[in-house]
Amino acid sequence: MDAAARKVILGSRGSELARTQSRLVTEALVGAWPGIEVATEIISTRGDQRTAEPLDPRAGRKGLFTGEIEGVLAAEEVDVAVHSAKDLPSEMPAELEIAAVLRRAPVDDVMITKGGSQTRLDERAVIATGSVRRQYQLRCKFPAIRTVDLRGNVPTRLRKFVQSDWTAIVLARAGLERLGFGKTRDFSVEGTVLRIEFLPLEEFLPAGGQGIIALQIRRDDAETKEIVRAINDPDSFLCLEAEREFLRLLQGDCGSPVGVLATIGDGFMTMRAQVFTPPSIEPRAARVEGDAKSGKKLAAQLWETING
Repeated sequence: MDAAARKVILGSRGSELARTQSRLVTEALVGAWPGIEVATEIISTRGDQRTAEPLDPRAGRKGLFTGEIEGVLAAEEVDVAVHSAKDLPSEMPAELEIAAVLRRAPVDDVMITKGGSQTRLDERAVIATGSVRRQYQLRCKFPAIRTVDLRGNVPTRLRKFVQSDWTAIVLARAGLERLGFGKTRDFSVEGTVLRIEFLPLEEFLPAGGQGIIALQIRRDDAETKEIVRAINDPDSFLCLEAEREFLRLLQGDCGSPVGVLATIGDGFMTMRAQVFTPPSIEPRAARVEGDAKSGKKLAAQLWETING
């Protein structure tokens, strides 16, 4: 195939992080197919339009940042939808599929505090996060703290933090680093020194798909599939497939109190999960291991163990 003769149109949200992720996809495509033309179409989503409106914790955020982009993709107005994989519902329209993913970025969450020093999390501490999962994990680890909701893109969240009296906020490390933050443990926003503290994965499992940029296409678009498959990271793809299968079986999403992570080493996959059942702040947790190419089977085993 002469991909250099093709123009590929990406569909993306308009946030700074989404644009950065689309640039990463563009660079990867141009590197794999020299001469290819890649353009990006910015699409506004419900999540972008409702930044001041609190989310219903029962509904979660799945689809808020993806539905409109999927609609444009299905209508053949773009060729590839670029998503943060954790925003995608575990089930998608039958005519669409995830055809490729970029190599996964760090999956952990980070706590941002003020003043460049370790912060005590006592009964006066207030931690802001937009994730129900993180709220439960924080309350499990630090029962005395109070959590509040936090909306907006990463720069907006950082600005809200420095203008607030909150003790800390929690963000995904991948998004921070893609935007140029996190190169050092301390950085400054609007003259306020902030400090990054990494949260241990053993207690703070990420959302399914966290750290992965997913490329979604129309299932019958064989030419675009061949183009994006050239930049697919196989291990990250297998891990995402397994995590999404677990969420599908659980009928959970990143608005639910669920953390799940698949990792691959030496041909074996390890899957871990935490599932909170409100109002309890104590999670059900489980871990399974097996062949790296049997992710869906492992996801089913993990689901059965969690529910057993």
